[in-house]
Amino acid sequence: MAEDTKADAPLETAPNGVQAETGAPIEEQAQTWFPTAYTILFLLIAVVAALTWIIPAGSYDRVMSEAVGKEIAVAGTYKTVAANPQGFVEVMLAPGAGFYDPDSYVANAIDVALFVLFLGGCLGIVNATGAIDTGIRSVMHRLRGHEIWMIPIMMSLFSLGGTTYGMAEETLAFYAILVPVVIAAGYDAVTGIAIILVGAGIGVLGSTINPFATVIAANAAGIAFTDGIMLRFVVLIGGLIISAAYIMRYASRVKADPTRSVVASQAAAHRRIFLKNQPDAETSQSLTATQSIVLVVFALAFAVMIWGVSTQGWWMARMSALFLGAAILVGLIARMGEKKITGYFIDGARDLLGVALVVGLARGIVVIMDNGLIADTILHSAEQGLAGMNDLVFINLMFWIEVGMSFFVPSSSGLAVLSMPILAPLADFAGVGRDLVVTAFQSANGLVNLINPTFAVVIGGLAIGRVSYDRWLVFIWPLLLMLTLFISAVLSLAAFL
Repeated sequence: MAEDTKADAPLETAPNGVQAETGAPIEEQAQTWFPTAYTILFLLIAVVAALTWIIPAGSYDRVMSEAVGKEIAVAGTYKTVAANPQGFVEVMLAPGAGFYDPDSYVANAIDVALFVLFLGGCLGIVNATGAIDTGIRSVMHRLRGHEIWMIPIMMSLFSLGGTTYGMAEETLAFYAILVPVVIAAGYDAVTGIAIILVGAGIGVLGSTINPFATVIAANAAGIAFTDGIMLRFVVLIGGLIISAAYIMRYASRVKADPTRSVVASQAAAHRRIFLKNQPDAETSQSLTATQSIVLVVFALAFAVMIWGVSTQGWWMARMSALFLGAAILVGLIARMGEKKITGYFIDGARDLLGVALVVGLARGIVVIMDNGLIADTILHSAEQGLAGMNDLVFINLMFWIEVGMSFFVPSSSGLAVLSMPILAPLADFAGVGRDLVVTAFQSANGLVNLINPTFAVVIGGLAIGRVSYDRWLVFIWPLLLMLTLFISAVLSLAAFL
């Protein structure tokens, strides 16, 4: 860090719960018996590697599909191949390979990890201006007495992004902004995380025109992506209503009695981390001219990001460049000088370094499964299990098969390319429309990715929000149960009709 920035920089707290400047541990920790996300992911890599010694290796023939734009499996071509069990060396190599694997059919993690670091650097510079802290106090002052309504409003916006273009990794940019706002409103960090993660997740679960889930899956299934769109609207709207009601009820209970928060033991630490520069004076709610300009630039960066991803085909490289440019511009507007701009940027990137590492670890699981040649064998077992089922049993079993496969292949496009060419044609024999299979696939994938430890967005969002994985499970399991019952009822009714 630049020497002259150290005295001016506010005390930061790194994602692992240790104060960045002093190294002193935070007293308020979640239950220490539960392993960290890093340990969970590394253990999952080891478990999947062990499975490559047990599950026979196999593969389908693949052909290039012009409709999908990728190679897809050919039904009826499964064959066993020579085993390639993954041992100790492969397990140790997997986290690094997770960042970049040129032969993978799903996106690599290096671009996501770099985006997280550039985003962290931008946040470091913006936070140093005090604009976000003051802006939060100003917003809370204006929303006083009506804070609860920002939950369904924000969830609807994130859901819109999920259903139209599969908003996922881009949400990582919003956690550091929204979580402090929610905490300042009297709720907890879990509420802020849920607004983003569940909001966007419900959009993906009920994808309508999402090109990375619905369009790819429909093309792979040999149908138009508009087939079944009305049913997916039912899943989207129903899932959003259930989720928003659940989160609003939880948030209201936490505000009335903070001890009912699933992270009550960390409440003081979270307030210190996310609201660290909050004076009590009423005048602190007023933004300076410089801070106002900084917030406008920062908000425009998010608007441009959404525009670029949804309409221009942007991905992580351009998004990283966008936030790098925004960081430099904010530093110049705030008249920080070169050394302070550099110092604050590095400090901010350092705070999200743990999140970037988690991204590679999560992808390492997919690398092990691919190299161990067991993905197609698992798919072949599913294909055999679905044969000869009646329509109701078929569609519900299809849903649960996709739930299981989603843990190993969290990418919606990757799972669509892998499973739809094999499983969708089976619907013809069960008397079920292929569009219903696509709906079952995306509902299952979206549901699992609300908790999936192999999905970098889940682990990354929790890391930014300083909430442990076990606390998230405690919060979300009732909602998962409600959504599962709702989806099963919708799929069953559609199959029956």
